[in-house]
Amino acid sequence: MPYELSPSPVVPSLAARWPTVVASAGIAIVVLLGMAFFQPSLAGWLVGAAGLVAVSVWWVNRRPPEARVDAVTQEVDQDGVGGADGRLLDALFEALSDPVLVVAGGEPDDIAGRRVLLANQAARQLLRIQREGALLVSVVRDPTVLEAVDEALFGRVTRATDYVARDRHWRALIRPLPSAEDERLALVVLHDDTDVRRMEMMRVDFLANASHELRTPLASLSGFIETLKGHARDDEKARDRFLDIMAIQADRMSRLVADLLSLSRIELNEHIPPSGLVDLSRVCSDVVDAVSVLSEDRRVQVQVTGTVREAAPVLGTRDEILQVVQNLVDNAIKYSPTGGTVEITIRRDVSLDEVSAPWSGGSRGDGATRLPLLTPDRVAGLRYVAVSVRDHGPGLAREHLPRLTERFYRVEGQKSGEKAGTGLGLAIVKHIVNRHRGGLTVESAPGKGALFTAYFPATPEA
Repeated sequence: MPYELSPSPVVPSLAARWPTVVASAGIAIVVLLGMAFFQPSLAGWLVGAAGLVAVSVWWVNRRPPEARVDAVTQEVDQDGVGGADGRLLDALFEALSDPVLVVAGGEPDDIAGRRVLLANQAARQLLRIQREGALLVSVVRDPTVLEAVDEALFGRVTRATDYVARDRHWRALIRPLPSAEDERLALVVLHDDTDVRRMEMMRVDFLANASHELRTPLASLSGFIETLKGHARDDEKARDRFLDIMAIQADRMSRLVADLLSLSRIELNEHIPPSGLVDLSRVCSDVVDAVSVLSEDRRVQVQVTGTVREAAPVLGTRDEILQVVQNLVDNAIKYSPTGGTVEITIRRDVSLDEVSAPWSGGSRGDGATRLPLLTPDRVAGLRYVAVSVRDHGPGLAREHLPRLTERFYRVEGQKSGEKAGTGLGLAIVKHIVNRHRGGLTVESAPGKGALFTAYFPATPEA
């Protein structure tokens, strides 16, 4: 039911008044009979008086429609727009989350004649409207929106256009409203499209980055294949070297596709919190076993500190939490110097404030910058289990920390060579932790290594 700008009372038609008319005619006949048979008596006077009252009622009821409209309008004005229903419509109009305006137009060539007749609370806050009757050009300065309003007012055309206000992107729908010939009204509804625009830009960037990341190994494979088919066909030494490079590029493409599929799958279910139980201590032990070959090749020692044998149950999905720990450990091994050490620390039954405080479990020097990459909602009494992975590699400068979880983001100087990855590892970590309603922090400084901490809600038994 549309919100009405002004009351529109309906005047009863003749068909609706026919019982009154018939009753009045009958009473008139009774009056005539009474006057004929009982004129000299008291009964005749009583019947005549009743007839006069009935005729008076009928006469009042047959007043011109304009008079009755004025009377009903006065009653409506005293009781509000439509009485109880009008008050409900007023409340609904004010409660709408989208800004809504009703605009009245003057003369087509009088821009200053466009005025805001009605504006709900969301519109008043967005456009900072101080009072009803404000000039439209003073609250909306976008020429496209003003043009669309004119088309609705004087051309009876419905139109949608884009509008930017208060650093937000809005979709403006303007349509004409039924009104009298001498009064032109238009409805303006603004819908916030900022998140949709942001997701669209992320999708475009994602596709551009993915195509760029795949283009490099594909170009390498194509070039080496042409070389092997040409002058290096009979060069056994060159053929072996080129095949090794091709295998590395093919493996890179395979990892990139796997990470893309993993990220898409996680984002699809990110809004569904997991309900299983996972022992974080056992997960860390399994990760250490899984990376043993890689750590031996790079001559990096992986140590788990804390009471590993004690259970550390958290709410989550085992495969996803294992992927979080393994991605963090893989990165730590990748950037650790030869002969270095990667430390995994488990902390049980910690509060959000404790797990958010700067890490004190080690001899980290001054100057390290700590930044939360993901912070969960604060829930009273909720405890967490945290796993921290620390390396002693080159570390990260302060300006790189906020962008570490962006897709395909890699620190300058780490985009080539044997340390190059897909750039999706920490993005996957962030989305998994977010699905588990946990948090993620980083603490690092150039030359002092890096420390990543992921924490998950503990079970009540933890």
